[in-house]
Amino acid sequence: MGRIAVNLDVVLARRKMSLTELSDRVGVTIANLSILKTGKAKAIRFSTLEAICRELDCQPSDLLEYVPDEGSDQRE
Repeated sequence: MGRIAVNLDVVLARRKMSLTELSDRVGVTIANLSILKTGKAKAIRFSTLEAICRELDCQPSDLLEYVPDEGSDQRE
């Protein structure tokens, strides 16, 4: 099957921005951004994704990545 990996920490590091600063800029709590950053989030609103991309000057594909399971057939 696979999973969606969240690369928020990588993009934040490249932009030299803290989670606290991003939280202030996008109006999302640090706790919710932390859940997203650690990959524990089950969903993300498009409006939140848009705000994060706007503030980090990035594309959704910079933040989210599909990672197939090892040995799985991606066409299942």
